[in-house]
Amino acid sequence: MVKQKILFVAHCVLNTASKVVMYNNEEIAQEEALRRRFVHAALDSGVQLIQLPCPEFTLYGSKRWGHTSDQFDNPFFRRHCRKLLKRPLDEAAAYLADPERFELLGFVGIDGSPSCGVDYTCTGPWGGNLTSRNDLPAVLSQVTLIPMAGIFFDEVKKLLAKRGLILSCTGLFAPEPDKVMSLLCGRENGSKQKTTIKRFNS
Repeated sequence: MVKQKILFVAHCVLNTASKVVMYNNEEIAQEEALRRRFVHAALDSGVQLIQLPCPEFTLYGSKRWGHTSDQFDNPFFRRHCRKLLKRPLDEAAAYLADPERFELLGFVGIDGSPSCGVDYTCTGPWGGNLTSRNDLPAVLSQVTLIPMAGIFFDEVKKLLAKRGLILSCTGLFAPEPDKVMSLLCGRENGSKQKTTIKRFNS
């Protein structure tokens, strides 16, 4: 019997309508090109894609502002993430329990995201009421990409470890396309390229 390969993917890998509105057209185009390449390659390879829920959309809806991981790093957002992850992780455990039929390749996030980043997330001192603030340019300039998981995928990793499930977590990230593409070949972590940590362009 040929095993069915399965990947759990961040919600916006399959539904970009859930994403916060972005304005950097160059970064949008680069991410979209990799997203399409990855999804088409997965379908062509017969890999089944299971869509994770979006913690941001399910909490704040479509008109939300962009956030940093600092804002999401609180007990309430983390509890929301854990609640959303219960069913997908039950599904993952069920597939792993039938190794003769299924091969679970891992989880795919979106690097740079405050929630779904895997290797990189954005951090910065955002918060508070914007009315009458005259320091917004200075505040925005402090938002930075750092080598750390976003809050949703931090919970993914913790819950996988708690359940004793050993699975790869990889981020879709335009500067490092080989990471996510290598998952389709069954390699756990891909060939990571060296990435210079940069200011996050919002």
